[in-house]
Amino acid sequence: MRAQELVSLNVNHLRFSRPYYVRIHGKGRRERTCPLWPETIHAVKRYLEQRSVRLDDPAPLFVNNEANRLTRFGVRYIVAHRVAEAAKVCPSLRTRKVSPHTWRHTTAMHLLQSNVDLSMIRSWLGHASIETTNTYVEIDLEMKRKTLRACEKLLPTPTKRSPSWQRDQGILSWLSKL
Repeated sequence: MRAQELVSLNVNHLRFSRPYYVRIHGKGRRERTCPLWPETIHAVKRYLEQRSVRLDDPAPLFVNNEANRLTRFGVRYIVAHRVAEAAKVCPSLRTRKVSPHTWRHTTAMHLLQSNVDLSMIRSWLGHASIETTNTYVEIDLEMKRKTLRACEKLLPTPTKRSPSWQRDQGILSWLSKL
């Protein structure tokens, strides 16, 4: 989800019984649901227990150190802090620009590379138009390479013969007169 959608979540937007999901309020007052793993629900329950929040409470799901609703900038700070910590183990992260949107984009690319239908990805991301989601297809060079390799099988097998202009003596004699 978008960072703004994340920080706008309230506890009562999650379903804590099967099937687990979250109701996301997106751009343009559109609402969508996203399934959640049991592990995610378990972690959220532990987090809410620490805060003494009831599961049906309309309170903000994520709060800052002052118990106020977390902001987009707070999410950005947390991501930057975690990436800096991870860069100690994975130095290549030092040269990468990682933001909350990077995670959203990466998730979309992984879904696309896993052959998830584009309309499902559109729905998952909350895009109003399939054209917005279609930009992910244009970006993925690895998928383009795989497609080209798959198409190569459909091409006729090249012959080891020389090009026709070299085999056609009439053309060669005509060219030599020029």
